[in-house]
Amino acid sequence: MQVRSRNEIPAGEVEKILVRAPNWVGDAVLTTPCLAALRKAFPHAQITVLANPWVLPLIVNHPAIDRTMVIDKGKGLVRSTRELIRIISHLRNERFDLAVLFQNAFEAAVLASTGGARYRIGYNTDGRGFLLTHKVVRDGHILEAHQVEYYLGLIEAMGWRAENREPSLFLNDGDIESASRMLSSYGIANYHFILGFNPGAAYGSAKRWPEERFAVIGDWAAERWNAKVMLFGSSAERDIGLRISQRMHHTPINLCGLTTLGQAMALIKRCNLFLTNDSGLMHIAAAFDVPLVAIFGPTNHVTTGPRSENAAIVRHDFDCSPCLKEVCPLDHQCMLSIEPKEVWEEMDRLKRVAHLT
Repeated sequence: MQVRSRNEIPAGEVEKILVRAPNWVGDAVLTTPCLAALRKAFPHAQITVLANPWVLPLIVNHPAIDRTMVIDKGKGLVRSTRELIRIISHLRNERFDLAVLFQNAFEAAVLASTGGARYRIGYNTDGRGFLLTHKVVRDGHILEAHQVEYYLGLIEAMGWRAENREPSLFLNDGDIESASRMLSSYGIANYHFILGFNPGAAYGSAKRWPEERFAVIGDWAAERWNAKVMLFGSSAERDIGLRISQRMHHTPINLCGLTTLGQAMALIKRCNLFLTNDSGLMHIAAAFDVPLVAIFGPTNHVTTGPRSENAAIVRHDFDCSPCLKEVCPLDHQCMLSIEPKEVWEEMDRLKRVAHLT
């Protein structure tokens, strides 16, 4: 890809780096190889990640970074404006030498520019090119590549190479201990087989496989594998977890809305198998190399599929898919055509291949 710039970035002049993380959980996971690549390119620089609070647990423990900075605009114009002013003032005080913008938004470039970062790197999108000192022009290839490669493309366009192209996540002791206590409180021991469910998807209902079919899979796993079924999701997905629980004959452990993201990460890592829609928790499970089956319908499995050799994708081809719509305007056949039996067979195959007990 082409980089439009008038000047080079001398590595010796870069002492402080600002990274603007994406706002979505899945995207934040997929940028973690970039953090390692930046650390390799600038081994002595201080790296600070600016992120929304809901993605911070994915980043805060990463060994490539030194600090985090929270941006939380909340709701309403007044609060949002105050927060942006606060961030700009903070950035000016910090005097960053380099800003790397993984968030494609115009706002990210405004913050980096008005915040005084000397060098500002980002994709030339959203009309923000005049605010960037190094504009990376996207080509057709990178738009068809996996999102990991999309983010790494920004780094490698600058000549900074990534040794590892797979996402990686890190837990802190507090979340590990908290997850262990939660498992004990539900009577789950180390020898129990845990099947994790991720039945929600924050992007929209079109990405969600029907709740009653998750319930069928959960009962089969309890009866055939003696599995403990654990439901994951945010507070906005409590009703989804409740409806699945009510439909199941074998009561699952419904954790929707009951964990922090850090706790959910630690619990997902403990799962023996994970069944998921295309969402952020899918990428968390893949980063921990948890064997998983992902159900895809309106989204593109090539660009946003799980990056793991232990992952399998269940999907059906339709002329309208991938449409990338939040809500299906038609009959939702891309998801409704996927029956529990097909998903179960893929889960059973993966369980045997992975030698799971």
